[in-house]
Amino acid sequence: MQALVYYISLPFIYLLSFLPFWIFYRVSDIFFLILYYVLGYRKKVVIANLKNSFPEKSNKEIKKITRQFYRYLCDLLLETFKTLTISKSEALKRCKLSPESLILFDKLYEERKSFIIVMGHYGNWEWAGNSFSIQGKQQLYVIYHPLSNKYFNQLIYNMRTRFGTKLIAMQDTLRTMLTNKNNSSVTAFIADQTPSPEGAYWTKFLNQETPIFWGTEKIARKLNYPIVFTNVNRIKRGYYEIFCEMLVENPATTKEGEISEIHTRRLEEEIIKQPEIWLWSHRRWKHKR
Repeated sequence: MQALVYYISLPFIYLLSFLPFWIFYRVSDIFFLILYYVLGYRKKVVIANLKNSFPEKSNKEIKKITRQFYRYLCDLLLETFKTLTISKSEALKRCKLSPESLILFDKLYEERKSFIIVMGHYGNWEWAGNSFSIQGKQQLYVIYHPLSNKYFNQLIYNMRTRFGTKLIAMQDTLRTMLTNKNNSSVTAFIADQTPSPEGAYWTKFLNQETPIFWGTEKIARKLNYPIVFTNVNRIKRGYYEIFCEMLVENPATTKEGEISEIHTRRLEEEIIKQPEIWLWSHRRWKHKR
């Protein structure tokens, strides 16, 4: 069954990927109408997440952000498929590192320092990985969860590694980073995923008690890798700029919980600025303390 679904879907995925952008986003508009008005995909989850995160906002404001989010979600899905066929020049035209970010990465490369990128499901993180691999001098490793469908997993794998990015299955993270310790590399952690509540770091995030993965902090402190916060801003439809800043230069000197608190606060700041481009359909608060 998995193979059947894959081979039926594949021609449509490639057809979408080959569409010129002006048609591509018209298709996304149609997807939005179906997803939002007909299917109502996870609408209750999205609205509940928004209301709990922004209790000060009116129902009218929540409804507006909800609609904006679904429009963006459709763009994001199709933009991910676009990675299958997009050229390097077009990829950089649509998503690029800010000049300040390039200066920071070049400095770390010259110092031969490996480091950690911490980010959230905010903006087009898929395009950001490709752009870093095209522009950055370091080898980029991205931690990922393999999909249960092996056919789609291979498709996503090929998509994400097309411009030189390498993927690490979550359970292999520390071992791979230790292997690459003497090379100039960067490992990207998506820090807003939902961990098991037992043993997680708990903090207030968007007005709610939230569990945070310890992994980013523990590995950074163990290896003393600098932590760079990365934010993918949507400039306009189909265009992004990646902004990076040094968050923690010497993790080994920090106290327990300090790093987790710092990167959570930074992500929260960005979400408040442009809430519609965060992944509100994710069941981020399904666990309670």
